[in-house]
Amino acid sequence: MGMRWKRILTCGLAVVAVMSAAACGNREKQAIDELEKEKRDFLEKEDAEQAEMSPQSPEECREAWVQERLSGMILEERVAQMFVLALDAFTGVQDTTEVGEITRQQFQAYPVGGIMVMGNNIQSEEQIVNLNMQLDSLSRERIGLVPFLCVDEEGGTVTRIAGNPNFPVQNVGDMSLIGASGDPARAYEAGSQLGTYLSQYQFNVDFAPDADILLNPENTVIASRSFGSDIDLVSSMVSEAVRGLTECGICATVKHFPGHGATVEDSHEGFAYSLRTPEEVNACELKPFQAGIDSGAEFVMVGHLSYPNIAGNDTPASLSEVLTGRFLRQDMQYDGIVITDAMNMGAIVNNYGSAEAAVMAVQAGVDMILEPAVFQEAYQALLGAVRDGTVREERIDESVKRILRVKWRIQEEEEK
Repeated sequence: MGMRWKRILTCGLAVVAVMSAAACGNREKQAIDELEKEKRDFLEKEDAEQAEMSPQSPEECREAWVQERLSGMILEERVAQMFVLALDAFTGVQDTTEVGEITRQQFQAYPVGGIMVMGNNIQSEEQIVNLNMQLDSLSRERIGLVPFLCVDEEGGTVTRIAGNPNFPVQNVGDMSLIGASGDPARAYEAGSQLGTYLSQYQFNVDFAPDADILLNPENTVIASRSFGSDIDLVSSMVSEAVRGLTECGICATVKHFPGHGATVEDSHEGFAYSLRTPEEVNACELKPFQAGIDSGAEFVMVGHLSYPNIAGNDTPASLSEVLTGRFLRQDMQYDGIVITDAMNMGAIVNNYGSAEAAVMAVQAGVDMILEPAVFQEAYQALLGAVRDGTVREERIDESVKRILRVKWRIQEEEEK
């Protein structure tokens, strides 16, 4: 009902009330009062309905969707969303290149938040597009959500697609060479090139760019993967690379928080140490991560890096409440998705079981666990930790909300 009709109804009832009150007795007046009450109730109900129908802001729409999805998931489904698994590990079949019955059964039992493919899962353009589309369909059918379809495609020495003779794409090259140019526009071009073909092949998450500052010239793990050793230059390069990826609809992942560039050791093999102080890290290593976050990075990957002068012990950053919870969550006020580096790396498996590491990571502030050595142990440990009160259920919900917010954005863009 429009405002004009509201005014007519209101005025008309008011006139009737005045005339009737003068001409009628108490019984009639009571009837008029009841009519007035019905009028007020009617108008209040209509106002409430119109308020519900009024346009919501994108943030309000997103949060309503997130809450609806969250409330519709049981605990097992919410915990499953907190894992990103390598495709072969998920299926238990080496060199998986297509979706079969095993993959379908696994999704029914464990609707994980994301799947990462490796080079051996990628054969051709048609094959990877079909694979990713099939994975997307399985996840949507099972839980109504897009999966994070992830790949490690940094460029240079870390690629899964560029360089494959079956793909007509060029390698964007080492980040060190792009950094040496001194031109942040080159980093944007690289991010855009990566984002363009990854989007074409139906990926939605790239574990790139590398935000490490190369502080130790003896570091061979990061080396050419870093944009360089200058704080401002690396920060600008990371910012532009993130922008290039995100403008193509790819979720960028800045890594390896809080910085792998001052280490010598390889965290694939064991603990990688940095003796940097909180003051030094704040003034240097964290700058490129902040720049990437400010440019829209939706993931931060935390490395298995030991900072004893900050954490007070050898606990890797991925499991450290000081490094992840305080530095990243509190000090940097980052509220996007925090994902671990692969949990099957030596720094973790040589020192922790899959169950212990998973619980420690979530307690530290991590939202998603990448490639646990034994998924079942990690998954069951998180469920058990919630049920026995070691991890609050609200803590699980915090992470799932962050995951859902990004998935809402992806699904909204796909529907446009």
